[in-house]
Amino acid sequence: MRRISRTRAMLACAGLSLMTAATQPAMAQGGETAPLTLSQAIEIAYRNGLQARAALSTRNAARSRDRAFDARLLPQFALTGNVPVYSRTIVPVTQPDGTTLFLPVRQTTSDVAMEVTQRVPFTGAELTVRSMLNQVKRSGSAVPETWRSTPFSLEISQPILRPNTIGQERAVNELQWDIAERQYLEAREDIAQLVSSAFFDYFAAQVSLRNAVVNAATNDTLFQLNKGRYEVGKISENDLLQSELALLRAQASQEGARLEHDRAEAALRLALNVGPEVPLHIAVTSDVPDFVADTALAVAQALQNLSSVRTLDLQATQAGRSVSDARLSRLPGASLSASYGYNATGLTRNEVYRDLQQAQRFTLSLQVPLLSWGARSADVQAAQAELSRVQSTSRVAREQARQDAHFAVLQVSLARRQLLIAAKADTVAQKRFEVAYNRYVIGRIDVDQLYLAQNEKDQALLGYVQALRGYWTAHYRLRRVTLWDFEQGQTIR
Repeated sequence: MRRISRTRAMLACAGLSLMTAATQPAMAQGGETAPLTLSQAIEIAYRNGLQARAALSTRNAARSRDRAFDARLLPQFALTGNVPVYSRTIVPVTQPDGTTLFLPVRQTTSDVAMEVTQRVPFTGAELTVRSMLNQVKRSGSAVPETWRSTPFSLEISQPILRPNTIGQERAVNELQWDIAERQYLEAREDIAQLVSSAFFDYFAAQVSLRNAVVNAATNDTLFQLNKGRYEVGKISENDLLQSELALLRAQASQEGARLEHDRAEAALRLALNVGPEVPLHIAVTSDVPDFVADTALAVAQALQNLSSVRTLDLQATQAGRSVSDARLSRLPGASLSASYGYNATGLTRNEVYRDLQQAQRFTLSLQVPLLSWGARSADVQAAQAELSRVQSTSRVAREQARQDAHFAVLQVSLARRQLLIAAKADTVAQKRFEVAYNRYVIGRIDVDQLYLAQNEKDQALLGYVQALRGYWTAHYRLRRVTLWDFEQGQTIR
C-alpha cells in the first residue's frame, strides 16, 4: 500500500510535536499497554461492541429462519393421535317389535397415525403418506369393540389455475435471506464509522488538552515576563492586563478541554464496550490509504451489493405476486385431490391387517367466479397500482444509491487533498508562532501579534485533526455505500 509520504514529512516537523505527544501515552507508562490503532479499535468493536452483538444476533436469526424454511421443504414426519375421545349420548334404538327406545350409549374412540408430508415447490402440490389404526368401544351395543386400519395410503392435493404459493414463498425467502446478509455487512460498516468518529473525537480531545496545557504554561511565562517589563516601564499597563487576561482564558480553556477529554474517552469506551478499568491508549499516524476509486465501479458495486437495492427487488417480487394472484382470482380454478391405499375392519386388532381392501378417492373441485360486483377487477387495479408505485420508488432509490456512491468517491478524494493542505497549514502556523514568540521575547513585535499567531496555531492544529477525522469518515462511508473494499479490490465479506 502506497502512503502519502509528503504528509508524513510535514508531520515530522516541530509544528506537530504537541499532537504526536498525544499519541504516545502508553510509552510514558512503562510500556504496559500497546497503543490502540484505529483498525484495532474497529476490530475490538466487531468482537465486543454492543452494536456488533445486536447485528450478529439479527443475522443469526435470519439464517435460522432460512434454515427452517428449507427444512420445511423436506419430508415432514408426524405422529398424531387421540387417546381417547369419550362421549356419552342418548340415541334412538329400533326394537324387534318395531318400537324405538332411546338408550344411553357410551363410546370411546382411540386412534393413532403416522404421516409423512412432502411439499412440491415446482407445482405447489402436497403429497402425504399415512398409516393409521383406529379403535371404537361402545357400551350397550351388540358389538362392543371394533377396529379399523389403514396400513398405507398415498394422498395428493394439487391446485389448478391457482398461484403456486410454495414457489412464491421460496423466492421471497431467498431474497429475505440475501437482504439480511447484506444488512449485517452494512451494520459492520456503520460500526466502523461510529468507532472512527469516537476514536478521532478522543484523539482531538487529547490534542486539545495537551495544546491547552502548553498554552496555559506559555501564557503564564509571558505574564511573568510582562510583569517584569511593566515594572521597568517597557510596556504599558494595558499590555500587562491583556497578558493576564490571555492567561486566564488559557486556564479556562484547559479546564474545558479536560472535561471534553473525559467525555470523549467515555464515548469511545462505550463504542468499544470496554470498562473504565481497561487502559485506553490510542495511536494516530498520518498514514492513510492511497487508492484510486473509480466512480463507475463504485456505482456498479452499490447497485449490486446494497441491501436497500435488494429490498427493492423484494418489493417488486411481492407486488408482481399480488398482481398475478389478483388476475388468477378472476379466472375459473380447480383443486384436485386423490388418494390410494388399503384398509380393513375387524373385531380384533389382528384381524384388521388381513384381507386388506383397496381404498380409492378422487375429487375435482371447481371454483367459477360468476358475479363479484367488480371486487376482483378492483383487486387487480389495486395490485397494478401498487406495482407501479414500487417501480417508481425503485427508480428513485436506485438513482439515490448511484448518487451516494458517486459523491462518496469524490468526497474521499477531496478529503485526501484537504488533509495535505491541513498538514501544511499546521506546520506553517506552528513555525509562525515560534518565530512570533521569539520575536516578542526580544521585543520586536507587540503582544497583539503574538496572540494572533497563537490563535492561528491552535486553529491550524484543530483543522488538521478535523481533516484527519474527515478523511477516515469519508473512507468508511465509501465502504458503507458500496460494500466494496477499494484498497483490496474486492467485495466486503
